This record gives sequence, C-alpha cells and structure tokens, in this order.
Amino acid sequence: MIRHPFEVPPAEGDAVEVAEGILWLRLPLPMALDHVNVYALDDGDGWTVVDTGLASGRGRAIWDRVLAGPLAGKPVGRVLVTHHHPDHIGLAGWFQARGAELVTTRTAWLYARMLVLDEQAVPTAQSIDWLRKAGVAGAELARRETERPFNFCDVVAPLPPGFTRIREGDRVVAGGRRWEVRCGDGHAPEHATLWSEGVVIGGDQLLPGISANIGVYPTEPAADPLTEWLESCRRFQAVAREGDLVLPGHKLPFTGLPFRLVQMADNHEQALARLMDHLAQPRVARDCFLPLFKREVGGAEQGLALVEAVAHLNCLAARGLVRRQLSADGAWLWQRVETA
Repeated sequence: MIRHPFEVPPAEGDAVEVAEGILWLRLPLPMALDHVNVYALDDGDGWTVVDTGLASGRGRAIWDRVLAGPLAGKPVGRVLVTHHHPDHIGLAGWFQARGAELVTTRTAWLYARMLVLDEQAVPTAQSIDWLRKAGVAGAELARRETERPFNFCDVVAPLPPGFTRIREGDRVVAGGRRWEVRCGDGHAPEHATLWSEGVVIGGDQLLPGISANIGVYPTEPAADPLTEWLESCRRFQAVAREGDLVLPGHKLPFTGLPFRLVQMADNHEQALARLMDHLAQPRVARDCFLPLFKREVGGAEQGLALVEAVAHLNCLAARGLVRRQLSADGAWLWQRVETA
C-alpha cells in the first residue's frame, strides 16, 4: 500500500530533509496542479538540484531565498533535469548562466532546446488541422486560429548550448550517494529516474495519487505514448521495492512503489475498457472525456484532456481494436471493431 512518511510539504522558500543529504523544496505553478517538487542534494561544497520549476520572476525570487537560506549560501554546481517539461526545466538555463552544469538525457535536452527556440504568434496550420481532426470545431476552433498558443519560451529560460548527457544504466554520484539512471517513456520521452539505496527520485514517471498526463501532440500525431507508459511501468516493477522512499515531481513522497506501478497500469487499462464501450458508436476524440476521466472536463483542463484522449485512441488503434474515418467536417470518427 501507499504511505506518505512526510505529510506536510515544505513552505514556499523552505526545505524539508527527507533523507540524509537530500532536501525537498516546492515551487509554485499557475494551474490546478499548483506546485512542482524539486530536490537539492548536498555535495559538500555545493548542491546538485533536481528539476527547477518554471522561469518566472516569482520562481527566481524563491530560488534566491532558498540559496541564501536552506542551501546555506553554497552554489548550485549541477542541475539534473528529469525531463523536458517546462515545470522541470524552466530555470535550468538560469542556473547555467550562474555557472551550473546541466545534466539530462539527450532527448530531454533536444526537445527543450528545440521548443524554447520555436516561438509562434499564432498556431501552425498543422496544429489547427490536429485540433480539427480531434473534434474541435466552430467558434472554439476559430478562436484557436488567431490566439497566441502556449510557447515554451514564455516559461523556460534560454538554454545555452552545452549539457552533460545521462542515459539508461549510467551512474551519477550526488548527495553522497551513487544513483543509477533508469529511463521511462510515455509522459515524456527518455524521462530519467534516479535509484539509490532506499531512495528513488521519480520525477513525473512515478507519482502518487494522480496520473501523469499521457498525451499525443501535433508534432507526432500517430504516436502511441500510452503503450510506452505501460511498458515502462512493467520494467520498473522488476526493480521496485516496497520500502523505497519515492521522491515524486508532484504531491507527497511515498512508499509502496510496487503497488503504485500496478495501480497506474490498471487505471489506464480500465480507462481503455470504458472507452471501448463508448466507441460502440462513432466518436471524435473531443467526445471521449467522460468515459476516460469519469467526469466532464472544462476550462483550462480541456487541452490536457484532449491530448490524453487521442493517446488512448491511438493505443486502441495499435491493438487493432478500433478504426477511424474522416467525417465531412474533417474530424476523425473512432469506432470499435466488432468481432464475431
């Protein structure tokens, strides 16, 4: 079962020691999931920081307070980024400008470097076509065509060329411990997790209580990240131990990782089964929120819900369980394949 040894998160600008030489900190996020966890590993004369929070004036101010306070004025010598998403890599370039080494997987760095340089005033034609095929139509689609989309560079500091690569099976020494790098996929490609004796830094690959977003985007519309996620869960089951303290990218540190890995996979398999029932009639992706999430989704959450709906549909297609055809409006209509 899942247990939380630390039930109260650190206050803004403060830190909690969760294991010898490892401090847990939180940075704010301007969304429903209102925080990201980051960790500082004591290297003696400096710190290795794992993940950074978004690039914002508030985020930088918090880090300045943390550096002067809980981090005792010692410099951050390395920033180790688990994956390329903005809440994890947002201030990596800011730390680099202050002399830190950036350590991450090659895929994470390439994605982040590409995205931070790709600023768009309006969505690309490919993005609008993807939305149309996912079932976005009418006034909503017209609005999307003219508004500024989310841009990586709005919340991620410039990333100068140069990083140190880690990959599956590498060893990293930080915080007086030797860590083994194990990579997962699905939420983000080549997402690094770090495993030491009794402690696992899980990023968004290993979360308690909530599911990491598994999404398909216009950059790779035929991707099947959910299959990759399920395969990653199976790989981690072989090395997970009940007593390991998992330090996640969001929510509270926890133990009970073997149970949680099975639970995460089962949750998606159950969602796929509900989706199959829903697809007795042709549906667009935009109409699949209720069976997937067991509730209607509105507001800012719709974007994440839509990319996840497409991911589940692509997974079913890869299993040969559904087919699709274009409607007269240019949207993909998905329907289950009936078997004798």
